[in-house]
Amino acid sequence: MTSLGKLIKSLKGYDVIMKSTGIVRKMDELGRIVIPMELRMTMGIEIKDPIEILVGDDECIALKKYQPSCVFCDETENTEYFKGKLVCGACRREMAAQ
Repeated sequence: MTSLGKLIKSLKGYDVIMKSTGIVRKMDELGRIVIPMELRMTMGIEIKDPIEILVGDDECIALKKYQPSCVFCDETENTEYFKGKLVCGACRREMAAQ
């Protein structure tokens, strides 16, 4: 597994297969990089969508469409805010049972 794949797996618990797109972009004077339209369309990224930036210990950077998730288990479905923190239904039930 590539270092980037290990990075994402370790941060989010995903099994990831990364592949090169063959696309190379230059950073502009303000530090911006344009994500090609084809990739944005494929990944379902719209204008103003939040993008999460993940970094590794060996100069790897990964971009991921941000999805809020449970602070305890990273579940993205059936989540609600509790005292300012996002918590899923399963974790809410587990906390209520204790």
